[in-house]
Amino acid sequence: MRSHWSDLPPEVLGAVTARTGPIQRVEPAPAGNHADIAATIHTADGRLFVKAARKTAPDTDGPEVRSLRWEAAINPHVTEYAPRLHWTVEAGGWLVLAFEHVQARHADYAPGSPDLDALAEVIDSLQAHPLPDVLEPKRVERRWESMGDMTPLAGDTLLHADLNPANVLLGGDDTAYVVDWTFAGRGAAFLEMALLIPWLLKAGHTPNEAERWAARFPAWTSAGPAAVDLFARVFADKWQANLSTNTEAWALEHAAAARQWADYRLQ
Repeated sequence: MRSHWSDLPPEVLGAVTARTGPIQRVEPAPAGNHADIAATIHTADGRLFVKAARKTAPDTDGPEVRSLRWEAAINPHVTEYAPRLHWTVEAGGWLVLAFEHVQARHADYAPGSPDLDALAEVIDSLQAHPLPDVLEPKRVERRWESMGDMTPLAGDTLLHADLNPANVLLGGDDTAYVVDWTFAGRGAAFLEMALLIPWLLKAGHTPNEAERWAARFPAWTSAGPAAVDLFARVFADKWQANLSTNTEAWALEHAAAARQWADYRLQ
């Protein structure tokens, strides 16, 4: 459950307006879950997209604050894709990040959507991007290492690792933006497409159609089938385990899509 902009303590609001001047209007973001507050703010100089999270104690970062710190760290290395981070504020037990505001819409992953071609261009560019040094310790396969040997998922490719439709924004001039770099890390190149499969299924693709789309990428066709099978299985199992603490509709839907793909791979 997100907080409202007005929930920010006066100390935090004062630190923000010292940067922006008076805030004329605030539009809460309709989606996302990696910050306590996410909103577009309107100022005399234009708009900014702002994300904020509160610490669990004065000197203790909670998961949302850690996520924002990581977004701030990775942003300078991915400005070809991500809206630029303009400034950060840390005050009153809160961390606030202000990003360039972009006028764009969320991508559509439905079968036949032209947005899938734009998504493919983003992935091609990401896969060719040099691995930033800041990602050296951020091994994506660690998300599943509690479930066994994840060595086949290791690698040195830059992965956004959460290219869901809400995180791929398309502008009117065919410009594509990628937002929310919370899960970015390094790993086997095929994982970028594998993590997309459940989103394609939820958009209306069959497992066969989703894999056929993924097959346009060399990293997918060169991946060992056993490595893809391993990922499909552990991803579905991890999401099933997550349902013990999260039974919201979106979690149930994603777990079902993950299981659908794993069954397709392993039947």
